[in-house]
Amino acid sequence: MKRLFLCLLMLCAVPATALAQAIRLDKLKVEVKRIEVDGQRMYEVDASGSVQAPPASVWKTLTTYERMNEFVPDLSSCRVLSRNGNEVIIEQQGMARFLFMNHPIHLVVRATETPLTAIDIALISGDMRHYESRWNLYPVPETGGTRIVFSSRLMPGFYVPGMLGTTMIRGDIERMMAAVLARIDSQYADKSG
Repeated sequence: MKRLFLCLLMLCAVPATALAQAIRLDKLKVEVKRIEVDGQRMYEVDASGSVQAPPASVWKTLTTYERMNEFVPDLSSCRVLSRNGNEVIIEQQGMARFLFMNHPIHLVVRATETPLTAIDIALISGDMRHYESRWNLYPVPETGGTRIVFSSRLMPGFYVPGMLGTTMIRGDIERMMAAVLARIDSQYADKSG
């Protein structure tokens, strides 16, 4: 009887887990495509998601750079090298992963902050031939929450297998965005609950 109860309990837990994942995926949209710019192939990323937290809470999470490695998958370190007004120089180390491939990534980037609305990121040096990204925050008055939009153009400085590149980058961006949304949701729930 105990065994039957445990089996039923496990069967009921699977749909709940699947439902939670479906809700998270419903909140998160990620599109990655290969494009050609000035004769060079690169990847263009457009991702978005919504959280219940107001823009000020989202802003605090996104600009506390030195804590990002605590919740962003495959980011082993993130440190601020310098700060001058709204310009921040950041060094990041992490790993690009896909199936059997693991490639270490080291970047130094410049983040230009427009408080509570946008962060523009440009490559200074590192393992990318091209990297630019932008975070935009949009208040959602109906809920008091925030819509977060991440866009990027990137060209790895290492071999990425043809058509698998889009899938690899989409997986990395989905994991990163899901982690950011979850961190913001949990921090906001802790403060408001």
